[in-house]
Amino acid sequence: MPLSEVDWDQKVPLPRLDGIQAKVTVGLVALLCFINSYDGEFVFDDSEAIINNKDLKPTTPWTNIWSNDFWGSNLSSNSSHKSYRPLTVLTFRLNYMLAGGLYPVGFHVLNIALHAVISALMIDVFALLFGGLAYDKGARIVNRAPKTSLLAALFFAAHPVHTESVAGVVGRADLLCALFFLLSFLTYCKAFKRVEENGSFCVWWIVVSLALCATAMLCKEQGITVLGVNAAFDVLFICNIDVYELTQGLLLRKTPFNARERLVKGLPCRLALMALGGFLMLYTRWRIMGTGPPAFTEVDNPASFAENMFLRVVNYNYYYALNGWLLLCPWWLCFDWSMGCVPLIKSTADWRVLWPLLFWCVLIGLVGRALCSSDAQQRRTLSMALVLLVVPFLPACNIFFRVGFVIAERVLYLPSSGYCLLLAFALAHCSCHWLKYKKLMCISILALLLTYIGRCALRSHQWRSEQSLFTSALAVCPLNAKVHYNVGKNLADRGNTTAAVSYYREAVRLHPTYVHAMNNLGNILKERNELIEAEQLLSKAVSIQPDFAAAWMNLGIVQNSLSKFELAERSYWNAIHFRRKYPDCYYNLGRLYADQQRYLDALNAWRNATVLKPDHSLAWNNMVILLDNIGNLGQAELIGREALKLLPNDHTIMFSLANVLGKQEKYKESEGVFLHALQINPKAAGCHGNLAVLYHRWGKLELAQKHYELSLKLDPEAPGTRDNYNMLRRKLDQRKRHAP
Repeated sequence: MPLSEVDWDQKVPLPRLDGIQAKVTVGLVALLCFINSYDGEFVFDDSEAIINNKDLKPTTPWTNIWSNDFWGSNLSSNSSHKSYRPLTVLTFRLNYMLAGGLYPVGFHVLNIALHAVISALMIDVFALLFGGLAYDKGARIVNRAPKTSLLAALFFAAHPVHTESVAGVVGRADLLCALFFLLSFLTYCKAFKRVEENGSFCVWWIVVSLALCATAMLCKEQGITVLGVNAAFDVLFICNIDVYELTQGLLLRKTPFNARERLVKGLPCRLALMALGGFLMLYTRWRIMGTGPPAFTEVDNPASFAENMFLRVVNYNYYYALNGWLLLCPWWLCFDWSMGCVPLIKSTADWRVLWPLLFWCVLIGLVGRALCSSDAQQRRTLSMALVLLVVPFLPACNIFFRVGFVIAERVLYLPSSGYCLLLAFALAHCSCHWLKYKKLMCISILALLLTYIGRCALRSHQWRSEQSLFTSALAVCPLNAKVHYNVGKNLADRGNTTAAVSYYREAVRLHPTYVHAMNNLGNILKERNELIEAEQLLSKAVSIQPDFAAAWMNLGIVQNSLSKFELAERSYWNAIHFRRKYPDCYYNLGRLYADQQRYLDALNAWRNATVLKPDHSLAWNNMVILLDNIGNLGQAELIGREALKLLPNDHTIMFSLANVLGKQEKYKESEGVFLHALQINPKAAGCHGNLAVLYHRWGKLELAQKHYELSLKLDPEAPGTRDNYNMLRRKLDQRKRHAP
């Protein structure tokens, strides 16, 4: 296709590399930026999408992936997030299968490799957008701007805003979506490989492009936006339509000659094909969603709950400006931007309203330049840069539907390609016009790339663990209650509950209705025996969110400890009402009944716990112990044997069953169970002590002495063991004195 040469490309201060060399270089830069995250942990959203997602487990049928959302919940459920990304979940499952479990290295390595491949593919995309679609005699695409396309791809490979998508395993959805997005675009361009003057094109390649678009959409919903990019490329590059001229003609009710001539070259047919394909994809997606769009709360997206439309629009535009700033200056990065991180603009007196105004001034200036430039190639390139910047961002802009976040760096993965295109274009033109500053331009480009690489390395290192990730956010979003909550949770998980309490308190101070922070704080206070404050916090949590089942259960535990048995029972039943399948709650309810000597109710509650969760060791063990205590040894033995069929290596159940067998004078069986338990846990002082008692009763006094001594060695303060041992010693001494 005859397009003018890109003369300014020669002035870009980069070496001219052939296609393979350029792609290898870009791929290596991408690896360099994020390689230090390869051995990171599962962090933040990875817990729900990977660790707790049952769809990754081999025991779950493969078909469940196609009926569940990204987080493993059924799409028909009202609580579902409605994020339908089965192909992404499939890659997680393959990672799990190949590694033989949840080992994060394989997950991270694949993410890094995907980013390197995408960055290399960007060279082909940028080459088309800078130099147009042209072929050599061998029918191969000619890169008319090799240096500028390389520069843009380098910026994309090293842009720090990509860290969340690459270093966070959940970002796999954005990476796979971007991969098939680019393949769909490049395949669409192949439809014009043998285009003739009459405008013929290959329908087959357009169908393949639509299939790749559908594949991108099955990785992440954003994938459908490639249809808009393909359409824009067709209009601007294939049909070579001057949008400014066309707009003027339409306003004057006169179709310009250029557009009238180009429209006959199959454009309406291609647009109709893409519109039909897009409609079918959206319709299928809507049907799969089942119950309509997800329901988000004010905490997720406060601007969408602003009191009037004007404030909503102002805040949405403020968010757009902040997203633009993250692309321009990706220094202040945070894993979460909700809960006070970006306070709402509530009046026009707020100085932050200047940011949306500045944002629109810049954007309108770029649009004006793209439409009115005297250089046709510049018009096309700038227009496509804006299309790449804006169109993939549309699903996250709150215009078509409410989204569940304020700002999410991962949604900028694809739009950043438009920014990198603009940046490389600007630097290329500066290099062309400022020839006497060529050395300065070279130093500036190198400095910018090195800054990006350094920032990527630092940020990907922060993503290696939850501790460093959450702590890094304190400097960026000190008003974000969720940041303080996550720092506190991480500290509590590592055993530092004292420090965790202060962060939980700060989270509640910043967000007084933060029920999850109240629940976790109440749990720590419960463990520290500060029961009155724990009860107050948990009561407040369930008053704010009455269906918060975990808080109801924890409130019941606290009330039980305070001997408020009726209130505790009511709290437990409220928890079960809001979460029908709640084995831990049934377990705690059983403990309450046991404390009240309501033994039958306790056994029924624990039985319910084991039905809902067959490997609930504590519930099984408590049933055995309770039946033992009330003298029902036969039933206790049956329950113990049933439990060991499900939990064959549970030494606590073995210990309880062995005690029951010993009381029934089944000494040989009891000995076998005790010894099996000690094989699993040889340092269990209680097990040695009770085995010694068994031998003592059985008359095997030397073995009894041996295990009494082992028990006392492991735990010198073991209750009753010292007395039993002394009794045995006296008996042995008497035997020696009476021996002939």
